[in-house]
Amino acid sequence: MRQWAEFDIQGNVAKIDAGDKVTRITIAANYSRKGDNDEWDNDPHFNRITFFGKSRERLTAWGVGDLVHVRGRVREGSYEKDGATVYTVDLIADEFARVAKKEHNAEGAD
Repeated sequence: MRQWAEFDIQGNVAKIDAGDKVTRITIAANYSRKGDNDEWDNDPHFNRITFFGKSRERLTAWGVGDLVHVRGRVREGSYEKDGATVYTVDLIADEFARVAKKEHNAEGAD
C-alpha cells in the first residue's frame, strides 16, 4: 500500500525568496474565525513552500499578491545548530498554478 504526506494550499503570495538552486515562496491562506465581538475576522496563516529545479522557472511571472494554488509533499528534516538538533517540516511543491494575477490601480501601484 502506498503511503504519503501531502499538502494543498490556495492563497496569496506574500513573499518570494529566489536563490541559486531553490526558491521559497510564502503564501498567506486566510481562514475565517469569530472574533471577540462575535463577528467574522480573517485569520491569515503563512506557509513557506520550497520549489526546486525547472519548476522555479515557471515562477518568474508570479508576484506578491497573486492568488496561487500549490500542491505537494511534506518532508521532515533536521540539522545541528549550536550543538542542538533542530527539526524542520518542509513543504515541497509538486503541482502549482497562478489562479489570478493581483490587480493594480491605474498608476500601477499596489
